Amino acid sequence: MKIHIGNGARLFVDVEGPGLVPDGTRMREKPTLICMHGGPGFDHAAFKPAFSQLADLAQIVYYDHRGHGRSDPRPSSEWTLDTWADDIVRLCDALGIEQPIVLGQSFGGFVAQRYIARHPGHASKVILSSTSHHMGLERKLAAFERRGGPQARALAEAFWSRPSRETFEAYWAGVRHLYNTRPAADPEASGRTLVNLDILLHFVSGEKQDLGLLQGLEKARCPVLVMVGEDDPVCPLEDALEIHEALPPQWRQLARFPGVGHGAWRDDPVAAFAVLRQFIAG
Repeated sequence: MKIHIGNGARLFVDVEGPGLVPDGTRMREKPTLICMHGGPGFDHAAFKPAFSQLADLAQIVYYDHRGHGRSDPRPSSEWTLDTWADDIVRLCDALGIEQPIVLGQSFGGFVAQRYIARHPGHASKVILSSTSHHMGLERKLAAFERRGGPQARALAEAFWSRPSRETFEAYWAGVRHLYNTRPAADPEASGRTLVNLDILLHFVSGEKQDLGLLQGLEKARCPVLVMVGEDDPVCPLEDALEIHEALPPQWRQLARFPGVGHGAWRDDPVAAFAVLRQFIAG
C-alpha cells in the first residue's frame, strides 16, 4: 500500500503481523519494528523473507525510502539524508506509530544516524546494521584489497571516487560477491530488488563524499545496537567501532560477528537473529 506522508509524497509500505495479540484476558501490544533498506537507490526486498521470523516479537513495517522502489518518484532536491530521516517521523505520524524500534541497514543506517541527531526522543530503540558514518575511502579500499586483491581495490576506487553508471556497473559486477563471506542463502533475492541508479549516483557523488555523522550520535536518548560483520569491506569494522564509541555510554551496545560480511543475517543468520531478538525483547 502507499501512505501519504505530506507535501504530495507517498511511501510504499508493507506491514507484517498484528500489532495487538490476544494474551489471556487482555490484548497485548507488540512493539513496531521499522526496517530501512540499503542503497541508496534500492528497495526493501532484501529484508524478505528473512525478517519474517521476528514477526512473533514485533509488528514489522517495511517501506521504500522516498523516491525509491515502489514509493512515488520525487525530485532530486528531496534526495537528502535530512528528508529521508524526517520521513521516519512523517511515516509514524501517518500510521499512528509511537516509540518505534528503527533498524537501518547500510545506507538505511546513514538515515537512522541522521534520525538520531534530528529526532533523538522519537524511537524506543535503534539498530545500526552494517553501516558507516563517513566515506572513509582509504579504509574501504584497504578492505576490498584484503578481500579481493588489487583488482577489487581498483574497481572500488573508480566507483567511489568517480561515480558513474560505467564505474558502478564495473564495480557491482566485479566486487559484489565480496560483500559477503558465504554464498547467498537466497540467490534470487538480488533479482527481486528494484534499483534506481539515479538516486545512487546522486547521493554517492554528492552528500556521501563529505558525510560526517558521528557528532549527531551524542544526542541519542534510547538504546542503540551497532551490528557489524568483521569482514565487511564496504562498511568496515573500524567504522562501526567509531560509531559505537560516539554514542552515549549508557545507551550503546555492540555486536561483532567474526567471519561475516555486509548484513550479518546473510552470513550468520542464527547468531544475527539471536542478537536481534534479544535486543527487541530486552
